[in-house]
Amino acid sequence: MGFDFANEEAKLKRNHFLVFLKRCFKLTLLFFFFTLLSFLLEYSLMYPLKYEDYIRKSSKIYSLDPYLVMSIIRVETCFYPNKVSSAGALGLMQLMPNTISYIIKKGGFSPILEKNIMDPKVNIHIGCFYLAMICKRDFKGNIVAAVASYNAGPSKVKTWISRGFWDGSLKSVESIPYKETRNYVRKVFFYYTKYKELYSSA
Repeated sequence: MGFDFANEEAKLKRNHFLVFLKRCFKLTLLFFFFTLLSFLLEYSLMYPLKYEDYIRKSSKIYSLDPYLVMSIIRVETCFYPNKVSSAGALGLMQLMPNTISYIIKKGGFSPILEKNIMDPKVNIHIGCFYLAMICKRDFKGNIVAAVASYNAGPSKVKTWISRGFWDGSLKSVESIPYKETRNYVRKVFFYYTKYKELYSSA
């Protein structure tokens, strides 16, 4: 019985094809792995989240949306707890010393908290109290105006609204007179959407 060249050639082609398929499969797996890794790294850098328990607990106490608090922290400090601004704002939520003193008295908190304001747990709790207070006291629950006030101060924002410069809505954010505050509000609510998408099912 002679050697079947045609059959052997077919086997070789089939084997080469199988090897090619295996290589393609491995390359595809590697591509998806590195794509996923790149995606995760990008999101961990763009949308970091630390101190989640503190944020959720303090937000619940003061009836705030935790994803909004996360977004404010992301814009203020990107979750760096030891940040001190050039203006003197302190900690994760960038609280000014005079604001801290006022909140300690207004909220009936222990004076020792003022000395521990760089502690993430304390900073988040005091920051949440302040945000909730200005939202309810100054803007009748308008959280967009409260976010603007977190940056510019309640008196300025109340003036803008009372004089008709801005109606206090996110839709008309371009009407905010201060560029810094305008950009601040845009950023906070951009991150709010992202944090809610990424962490609401966590």
